[in-house]
Amino acid sequence: MARPLRFIPPDSVVEVTMRTIQGRFLLRPSDELNELVIGVLGRAQDKYAMAIHAFVAMGNHVHLLCSPRHAAHLAAFMGFVASNIAREAGRLHDWRERFWRRRYVAIVVADETAQVARLKYILRNGCKEGLVASPGLWPGASCVAALAHDEPVRGTWFDRTAEYEARRRDETVHGRQFASEVRVHLAPLPCWREISPEQRRTVCRHMIAEVEQEARAQAEAGRRGFMGVAKILAQDPHSRPAHSDRSPAPPVHASTKGARNGFMSAYRAFVDAFRAAAAALRGGVRDVGFPLHAFPPALPFTHPPPAPA
Repeated sequence: MARPLRFIPPDSVVEVTMRTIQGRFLLRPSDELNELVIGVLGRAQDKYAMAIHAFVAMGNHVHLLCSPRHAAHLAAFMGFVASNIAREAGRLHDWRERFWRRRYVAIVVADETAQVARLKYILRNGCKEGLVASPGLWPGASCVAALAHDEPVRGTWFDRTAEYEARRRDETVHGRQFASEVRVHLAPLPCWREISPEQRRTVCRHMIAEVEQEARAQAEAGRRGFMGVAKILAQDPHSRPAHSDRSPAPPVHASTKGARNGFMSAYRAFVDAFRAAAAALRGGVRDVGFPLHAFPPALPFTHPPPAPA
C-alpha cells in the first residue's frame, strides 16, 4: 500500500516514530548506546534548529515529539537522525544489514489537549509494556529526568568524517579524539509556553505518578511482575520479539471531532491539489504548481522524437 502524502501544516506539533527492521532490539539500552543516541539527537538539533519537546528510545523503536517548521524541515532533521543512529548502533552491535523497518512515521498533533496526551504516551513507554514500574526506571535514552527534575540531557557526538580524514593521513586516532559533548534542549509544548518551568515540571511529575499507578494496576490485573532492568539489558540486540505491533497509524492525533475533521479537510484539499498537479506533470506541463510544503514527484521520462519514416 502506498504511503500517504507527507502533510504537515507549518509550525505543527508532530509525533514521530521510527521502528527497527523486524522489531529487532538493535536499540537495546546501554550506557554507550544512550550516549550515542542522545549525541545524534543533540547534533541534529544544533544543525537543524529543531524544537524537541520529548523523546524516548526503546529497544526497537524511537518516539519524538517535536515542532518542525514544515515537512521539509522534518525530513532533513529525521534523515540525519535516522542515518546516524543506524550507523552508530550498527557499529556498536555489529549489524551490517538494513536498520530501520521503513521511513519514519509522522503524525500531526492537532490540538492542545492532544499535545499533553501524546506527551503522556511517550512517558508511558516502558511501563505500558510491563517492562519497568516507572518511566524513571527505563534504562534507555529518554527525557523523563529532564522534564521532571530539569536534569540536563547530555550525549556525545563522534565526528566520524574527521576520524576518517585523520586515518587517511595515516594519523593515529584515539577512541574519543573526535568526540564532543552535546545536549538536547527540550522546548515546552506550545500549550505550556505561558506557564513557568517549575509549573511544567510539577505537571510532568504528576503525569509520571499517574503512569506509575496505571502500571501497577495493569500488573496486578495481569498477575505478573515487571520484566526489570537486568533482563532488559541482557537482551540480545539481534533478537526480536515473538509478536510485533502491526496496527495502522492514525492520520492525526486529535482530542475532539472538530479538530480531527478540520485537519482531515485540509489534508484532503492538499491531496486533491497534489493529484491534479501530478496529472498535469504527467501530461507534459513542466511549470505546474504543486501545493505549498509538498514534495513534488520527479519529472517523467523524456522520450526521444520518433524516427523519420
